[in-house]
Amino acid sequence: MNIVVCLKQILDPEIPARDFKVHSEKREAEQGGANLVTNIFCENALETALQARDAHSGKITALSCGPDGAEDVLRKALALRVDEAILVVNEADSNPDPLFVARTLAAAIRKHGDVDVVLVGREAGDWGAGQTGGLLAEELGLPCISFAESYEPGSTAGTVKVKRQTDAGYEVMEVTTPVVLTITNHDQNVPRIPKTRDVMQSYRKPLEKWPLSDLDIDPATAHDYYQVAELFIPQKEVQCELVEGDTLEAKIEAFAGRIAEVIQSM
Repeated sequence: MNIVVCLKQILDPEIPARDFKVHSEKREAEQGGANLVTNIFCENALETALQARDAHSGKITALSCGPDGAEDVLRKALALRVDEAILVVNEADSNPDPLFVARTLAAAIRKHGDVDVVLVGREAGDWGAGQTGGLLAEELGLPCISFAESYEPGSTAGTVKVKRQTDAGYEVMEVTTPVVLTITNHDQNVPRIPKTRDVMQSYRKPLEKWPLSDLDIDPATAHDYYQVAELFIPQKEVQCELVEGDTLEAKIEAFAGRIAEVIQSM
């Protein structure tokens, strides 16, 4: 079974709030001294692919779209022993909309060819749009199952059995391949940690880089789907008033009166 796992590099969502800054003109988060990491749901997707290959054999291709620096997420995937890695280099825009990403990934998957299962994280830890998986399936003309946590070969050739989360529990579905699965987190797909030796060896492994021009993708269309009109950090105003009074009863009465005034003014 040929598996493609789509990976996204994001700003570390665990950075302290005091260190988070946005560029108001570019309408994007500033990296500053923060690390760039692999989106956690993409790591869940990669772990799901690794488990499927371990149990049933197959080939895993890690695919990402971004600047040259996004190579790091693919090197980590290579350290976890995926079979190949491909980076679609996009230096023109650091935050394209989900449709542009989906079109780019779809073009790369078509160029790569011969795929049975495409795995995508259910959403990204930066914008949390959760749209890329569904849009990718639409671009490829494939069925899509969302909130999947695991899959295995189906009862007949050319099918897979998928377990997906629901509000009431879970569902087990069987679908023909090729198919797109958006993967959510679960106790069974906690990302594994690569060995130090494999990390070192990952930098000696080949990594393909494809420019957007090879896929007939115009970077000028990076925001045709939607544009961020404004991005800002809300300013917090804290006001503190001291309630005065000669006795405890007087303070309580003054406090209650002030609360009543605030409620009436709302």
